[in-house]
Amino acid sequence: MNKRTPDTVRDVMSRDCYRVTGQTSITNLAQGLALHRLPGAPLVDESDRLIGFISEQDVMGRVLDSIYHDDEAPLVRELMRRDVLTTTPNKSITDLAQEMLGAKPKVYPVVEQQRLVGIVTRRDILMALLTIRRH
Repeated sequence: MNKRTPDTVRDVMSRDCYRVTGQTSITNLAQGLALHRLPGAPLVDESDRLIGFISEQDVMGRVLDSIYHDDEAPLVRELMRRDVLTTTPNKSITDLAQEMLGAKPKVYPVVEQQRLVGIVTRRDILMALLTIRRH
């Protein structure tokens, strides 16, 4: 079987990706991130439009604080970041790899026409680069 060498983000992105809404509790977010083995997740509205991003790092201090004060952990919308680095499905893998050298996110939401269509991780891009290198 001759697998095609990946060229674009579309070739390596996860389409059925974990996502949350602003109403998601931090506890549910943490459980979902652990289950999917992700360092963060995109936030979407009811139409699957990307509205933010939240990472383990964004919530860790707040969860610690809620334990210390014995109060409720907040909802995702209270801690999410609205400025999100994204990519498109048609971006070349090598172009995104170049961008990832300077930027720090481990997960990039993949957006097409303002809607979340998937996610791509640094690991996905690294594995694709290794495949390209072998060909």
